[in-house]
Amino acid sequence: MAAINELKKIRLKKLEAIRTAGILAYPEKTKRTHKIEEALKDFNSLSRFKKEIILAGRIKALREHGGSTFLNIDDGSGNIQAYFRKDRIGEKGYKFFLDNFDIGDFVEIRGILFKTKKGEKTIDAADFKTLAKSLLPLPEKWHGLKDIEERFRKRYLDLIFNPEVKRKFELRSKIIKEIRNFLEKEGFIEVETPILQPIYGGATARPFKTHLNALDVDLYLRVAPELYLKRLLVGGFEKVYEIGKCFRNEGIDRQHNPDFTMLEFYIAYIDYKEMMKFTEKLFENLLKNVLGALKIKYNGREIDFKTPWPKLEFSQILRKYTKINLEELNAETLKKKAKELGVEIPSGSGKAEVADEIYKKFCRPKIWNPTFIIHHPSEFKPLAKALEKDISKSANFQLVTAGWELVNAFSELNDPIEQKKRFEEQEKLFKEGFEEAQRIDEDFIEALEYGMPPAAGFGMGIDRLVSLLTDSYSLREVILFPAMRPR
Repeated sequence: MAAINELKKIRLKKLEAIRTAGILAYPEKTKRTHKIEEALKDFNSLSRFKKEIILAGRIKALREHGGSTFLNIDDGSGNIQAYFRKDRIGEKGYKFFLDNFDIGDFVEIRGILFKTKKGEKTIDAADFKTLAKSLLPLPEKWHGLKDIEERFRKRYLDLIFNPEVKRKFELRSKIIKEIRNFLEKEGFIEVETPILQPIYGGATARPFKTHLNALDVDLYLRVAPELYLKRLLVGGFEKVYEIGKCFRNEGIDRQHNPDFTMLEFYIAYIDYKEMMKFTEKLFENLLKNVLGALKIKYNGREIDFKTPWPKLEFSQILRKYTKINLEELNAETLKKKAKELGVEIPSGSGKAEVADEIYKKFCRPKIWNPTFIIHHPSEFKPLAKALEKDISKSANFQLVTAGWELVNAFSELNDPIEQKKRFEEQEKLFKEGFEEAQRIDEDFIEALEYGMPPAAGFGMGIDRLVSLLTDSYSLREVILFPAMRPR
């Protein structure tokens, strides 16, 4: 750290020299005429006609050779070599550059393009201008950095040195754009619902709590947008969606981050079975348009998204991998079984929550190709309709791939009396110590009393989807600035 502080002092002196010379070290704008990518693409034409252009970018390398200097600049679109000659720039300007410019600085260069004897495309500088002086040196060993957390803490350096990291976030943007395009073509309207909510709901999760001074009320950061989106179904919208941040005050691991990006959408007049078909259509469109194929590689193995995808009952897969027959066990017996299996159970958990914890440890990791896990216990899905032929099971599905739960969807419960009963059951679990239980939302129940059409809802974690499609082990690799433990 002492060495870095010394280097910073040297750069501060150079900054002062630039300013003493009457030069703006951080000017408002550049007169750039071409991105580096464009200059390289049109190189033959620009060099043949000796057209003078202006490029701008960060100095990534600098090599002095007597009366000339070679440097490489990068503007994010590409990288090009620049050639500085004392006899072209002028002795005074050339010396000023060598004395005051460093790797990491942003610079504007005016000149013409040519190829060196080694065939490297280069801009022959006639003039230059500072755009931003860097006061800290770029680290030399960032490429081989073993401290992964340092990469996430200083994502800006990670993006500078690792092009593959930048490509992941460019792909993330394309994925979200394609989802929006698909939903818009399907007749959806994009909406925004409150992030600050008087009652948190829509998911089994522990919330973040805050206080609004202006009204002197406690509020919660939303754990999901579900209950507000369903209010819009009551209001007459048939197809609505939202892509936005949600917040859950829970643990951090490769599949969880306290703030994450969620896609939720709702379609009136369909059920969970039709929603499964729609989900297959969404993924088929997404993979073909973004990746150009229905087969991807993840963690060294192939995943085939070709439809239709298999459907497995939750109770069947639990029995297959744990020998547990869910229908034959009560809550206490199941808790004892979970303890025998080494599964940690949150305080106050009911039978369905215990079964889900066992499933997540022993069953979900075994599922590789896209699979619909259907019909979870109805008490585990307090916002979902129960099956008409078996009210112990939900009319729902989860989409699981490579051990990731990507999608949670179901036929929406629209019976206000049954919904209130479900909320009261959740409230009882909360009072018994289950902090993730859902709370009674009287306003939402009132909205249902005005009538909500039959509908199916869909929720998907965008970060998990992007992790899968970019072959990333952890959410932290696809969230630009993930939550980090303080140093």
